[in-house]
Amino acid sequence: MNYETIQVTWRDSICHLQLHRPTDRNTINDRLIAECTDVLTQCEEVATVLVLEGLPDYFCFGADFNDVNTRDVDEETFGQHPDSLYELFLKLATGSYVSVAHVRGKANAGGIGLVAASDIVVAGSEAQFSLSELLFGLYPACVLPFLLRRCGFQNAHYMTLITRPFTAEEAVRLHLADLAGPDSEALLRKQLARLKCLPKTGIARYKRYMNQLNESLTTAKPLAVAGNIEVFTDEGNLTRIRRYVEEGILPWQQ
Repeated sequence: MNYETIQVTWRDSICHLQLHRPTDRNTINDRLIAECTDVLTQCEEVATVLVLEGLPDYFCFGADFNDVNTRDVDEETFGQHPDSLYELFLKLATGSYVSVAHVRGKANAGGIGLVAASDIVVAGSEAQFSLSELLFGLYPACVLPFLLRRCGFQNAHYMTLITRPFTAEEAVRLHLADLAGPDSEALLRKQLARLKCLPKTGIARYKRYMNQLNESLTTAKPLAVAGNIEVFTDEGNLTRIRRYVEEGILPWQQ
C-alpha cells in the first residue's frame, strides 16, 4: 500500500509503525485503520516485535471528529468502522508478535485502545492518557474490553467516568502503562534488547496460549461494535460533536 497516515520502518524482525497525521492530532479514520491493519497482517508472517509510536505531542487523540461529522449516520454503513477498529485492536493484542506501544504526548479515547491492546506500554514522562468520551455522551465501547483486560474493572471504570487526563506516573499505577520515565527512548531500547532475542515460533505459541486462557476479547466484539454504533448514531451525541467541530464549543459549555 501507498501509506498516507503512517510511516513504517523495519530493523531486522522489528517493525516500527508510526502514526503520522500531524495536522489532525494523529486521530483515527478509516484510512489509518486500513493502513495499520495492512502492516499488522505483514507482521503476522515475519515480525517478532511491533513498535507502535505516535508523534512527540500526540500519540493518538482518538476518533477523527471531522470524519464522524461528515459520516453517514446509517447504522449499516457506520457499522463498518467500529468492526475494523476492533479488529485492529485485536491484532495488536493477539498477533504472533510482541506489540509495544511507545507513548509520548497525548493518548485519548481510541488512542487508549491502541495502548490497552498492546502487550507492553512504555511512556515518556510527558505523556498524558485520557478517556473523554462521556463528555460527549459517548462511551469507549471498543476500547473497554482491552482496557478491562489490562487495568482491571475498577481502574477502567474510574478512567471512563472521571474523563480527566492522567500523567504517565498515574498510568503506571493504574496498570495502563508498564514503564515510564523522562527518557522513553532509552526505556524502549532496553526492552527491545531483550525482546529481539525471542524466537518467532515461541512468541506465536505463547500468544496463542494466552489468548485461549482469556477469550473475552473475541467474545466481547459483537457487544462492543453494537455499543459503538449506538452512541455514534445518536443524534444528541452527533449534535455535541458537530458543535465542537464547527464552533469549537465543548459539551459542558452549552
